[in-house]
Amino acid sequence: MARENASYDLVVIGGGAAGFFGAITAAEMNPNISILILEKTTKLLSKVRVSGGGRCNVTHHCFESTPLSKHYPRGSKELKSLFRKFQAKDIVDWFESKGVRLKTEEDGRIFPVTNNSQTIIDCFLREAEQHQIEIKLQSEVKEINPDKNGFILDSSSGKISTRKILIATGGYNSLQNYGWLKSMPIINPIPSLFTFNDSDKKFKDLMGVAVKEAEIKIAGTKFSETGPILITHWGLSGPAVIKLSAWAAEYLYEKHYTFTALVNWTGQISEESLRKDLQELNIHHGRQKINNNPLYKIPSRLWTRLCELAEIDNNRTWAELPRKNLNRLVEFIIRCPFEIKGKTTFKEEFVTCGGVDLKSIDLDAMESKLVKGIYFAGEVLNIDGETGGFNFQAAWTTAYLAAKAISE
Repeated sequence: MARENASYDLVVIGGGAAGFFGAITAAEMNPNISILILEKTTKLLSKVRVSGGGRCNVTHHCFESTPLSKHYPRGSKELKSLFRKFQAKDIVDWFESKGVRLKTEEDGRIFPVTNNSQTIIDCFLREAEQHQIEIKLQSEVKEINPDKNGFILDSSSGKISTRKILIATGGYNSLQNYGWLKSMPIINPIPSLFTFNDSDKKFKDLMGVAVKEAEIKIAGTKFSETGPILITHWGLSGPAVIKLSAWAAEYLYEKHYTFTALVNWTGQISEESLRKDLQELNIHHGRQKINNNPLYKIPSRLWTRLCELAEIDNNRTWAELPRKNLNRLVEFIIRCPFEIKGKTTFKEEFVTCGGVDLKSIDLDAMESKLVKGIYFAGEVLNIDGETGGFNFQAAWTTAYLAAKAISE
């Protein structure tokens, strides 16, 4: 418990991943500093708990700074240099030094071997206790004012003085309450990492059908991603869709999430190659019934639907297929249209695109250029990554650099 009207060397605002890692790292680097974590809710590390379906996807197996930085639609350039100081291998080593064994899955995501996010939470709570870091729940910071010794925080649990502040709130909205911090340059926060709502629902009854390697594009743009796509009762989901939502977040926001998505169910086979393959079928397998023989590993239920949309009769063979229906089938295989209206948050892993403008931050220390003594880490910054552990990695890296500067 925090002491009312107490004075600290560091107050961390936000009891999430970046806040805890920053506090613990600062204490490790300088055991003599007093630290308090303030969390406005009743729950600590809530995003850690739900990450990776409750398993906590701590980072991604990408141990070089340049390739790692390319997974961030916002902040890529800045993170490229920051990752040279603290990257994915470093956080893996840190957790394993605390007795938390990690594993890398086939897609590169890294989880605790327990497959339980509570393992990560317990690690943070144990380290915080060991370093005598104080924690206060239901303590919302209402105002921050400068003081001769640093800052005075007016919180719901009383006034607190501190030399330095680390803001790791996970979102920028609380900055609106911090008096003169309202002047911090903010990039308008908008959603990232979401699924697409199909207004026509013509595939609704196929929910659960997945294609392992498909390509999805936003019509009329260069936005395109390849990977697994899942048909849901509301529209489209899966890694390719989620990744596309991150890279196209600003464009889709401007379009009010109303656009046409085009899916190539083959992956990246071109129209020319597709037509050549169909011509070969016509010549060598002309008697083969089209509906009963899916191509390109397309799931049979989905293939049947594509044939229905192309108005191909159940008993139609390749040799009997009219050109009109052939052309329609080609279109639905490589440019299957979905009229998207709206979005759905991806599970509980809501991420924002936007936040404190990186131009206003001294990136070597993650310190505000406008207000010395105030540091930022995690999602409150205008940094966001693809799904797969990249957002946590940005939190670990920025919190580490802030802690290093704070402890000196």
